[in-house]
Amino acid sequence: MNIKMICLGAMALSMATGSALAGGSTGTSALDDPAKMKPFYTDSGMKKMVGNDDFVKAWKALTPEDQTAMKTACADEAKNANPTNTHPEFCSSVKLNGGS
Repeated sequence: MNIKMICLGAMALSMATGSALAGGSTGTSALDDPAKMKPFYTDSGMKKMVGNDDFVKAWKALTPEDQTAMKTACADEAKNANPTNTHPEFCSSVKLNGGS
């Protein structure tokens, strides 16, 4: 019985560690965080951007760390441009209103 518990514990630990490492090495883009992106869109599906004034207000409401993360993510998307880049309109607004 003890060996079974040890094996199950080891397997659970390895699964938790594996998923944590996988998320840490690739991570997710700051642009994929719905909580941070929602203020920039008018709809729940986040397809229609807010106006310029509202964009600037939402941008200024972000922490400097979040702004930097979003600028970096946009720069990465521009550097690796391909059809899977899903934030071109947002990134152009960031560059225009939030800095380069």
